[in-house]
Amino acid sequence: MSPLFPALAARSTRPALGFGDQALSHAELATAAGALAARIVGAPRVAVWATPTLGTAVGVVAALLAGVPVVPVNPKTGERELTHIVTDSSPALVLAESGVELPPILAELPRVGTDRTEVTDPVDRALPDEPAPESPALIVYTSGTTGPPKGVVLPRRAVAATLDALEDAWQWTDADVLVHALPLFHVHGLILGILGPLRRGGSVRHLGRFSTDGVARELSSGATMLFGVPTMYHRIAEALADDPELAKALAGARLLVSGSAALPVHDHERIGAATGRRVIERYGMTETLMNTSVRADGEPRAGTVGVPLAGVELRLVDEAGAEITAYDGDTVGEIQVRGPNLFTEYLNRPDATEAAFDDGWFRTGDMAIRDPDGYVRIVGRKATDLIKSGGYKIGAGEIENVLLEHPGVREAAVTGEPDEDLGERIVAWIVPVQADAPPSAEELAAHVAAQLASHKRPRTVRYLQALPRNDMGKIMKRSLHG
Repeated sequence: MSPLFPALAARSTRPALGFGDQALSHAELATAAGALAARIVGAPRVAVWATPTLGTAVGVVAALLAGVPVVPVNPKTGERELTHIVTDSSPALVLAESGVELPPILAELPRVGTDRTEVTDPVDRALPDEPAPESPALIVYTSGTTGPPKGVVLPRRAVAATLDALEDAWQWTDADVLVHALPLFHVHGLILGILGPLRRGGSVRHLGRFSTDGVARELSSGATMLFGVPTMYHRIAEALADDPELAKALAGARLLVSGSAALPVHDHERIGAATGRRVIERYGMTETLMNTSVRADGEPRAGTVGVPLAGVELRLVDEAGAEITAYDGDTVGEIQVRGPNLFTEYLNRPDATEAAFDDGWFRTGDMAIRDPDGYVRIVGRKATDLIKSGGYKIGAGEIENVLLEHPGVREAAVTGEPDEDLGERIVAWIVPVQADAPPSAEELAAHVAAQLASHKRPRTVRYLQALPRNDMGKIMKRSLHG
């Protein structure tokens, strides 16, 4: 297998990582990460205290160079969940920047600093040989919404396959400069946002903390791509009317990418109208890395996640497990995928690993429809977003998009709850633009019925000050009924 990071192996002098006033070229990163790799090589597994810092990026790259599986740890993880993750993954070491106070369960482990001053070695060490493609690269823990988090074992093969498929879909080159402000303990922020630019030989500028000013500054000074989640793009859409510099900066970007949750059509339209640029969406998950994307040279169609990436097979299946062959833009099925982008196993969970697959196809639990040209439209999760009401199967996502088009709605979520007559009734959870003058339930029901079929209208509307969201901006729907 060729090196995961060819530009490091070649000691390119081009910029690689930028975190505020801290920056490393590919050559400097090769030296720093290579020195750290020499200190941890042979460890069975390491944890990385994944703050949004240069040290985190250096630590992860070092572990990958050393062929040591790395467990990124969210610094905001609660005690019970953290105890489970550390006990389950059994890291031999923890990598963290100096001065960071670690929780007791990690503080007990031998600690290796990731600061550049600690890891830079005056001896120019040769990088270790590239490990085998099936070697574990990362163990990323799921959010644990249905039980204790599961450790998803991602092989080097999957990381390389996804990043190379995105090179094709996004026309990603070493000339691209990515800006993002995502956390570094999950697939989107770490693998796509940090490892992606490094594999391409380009560079990334991490904002540390998201701000529209930071986005405008970086896109106005040479950055070509922006990665974000819907919450970030919503804030951008809100700011555009009063911020011509932000609009100008976004207009000059080569690619704007949103992921981790659906971007409301209303925000797509506002950003497009103000900048002339369209945000493209992609679809992936921890177990599969990336599955689909709107292509850079394709139609940037709002409300879709594009077409399967190179090497990825995707099908929809009905409740009986039969494949749905109709590309009619209406028939809902569960997404199943297979390809080189998939994980190897759930750590220490052979039962869960076996249950996740159907004859080699991974069961995503996501429900979607396919347009006649193959574009995929996700309508929600099988467990929380597929509503069976009055004999119909209804995806919550399409109702949410219509609700967000109402001028009186700031945020919206749709769920189902038991109903003696309908089986389930559709419930809309609304954050109104004006808390003291929200749109009425009747008005919202009529608004949905005018855009979709009448059976998709909400039967109950509940008003909130804010929707519960996780670190990635995903709405935690189970909390709504708590």
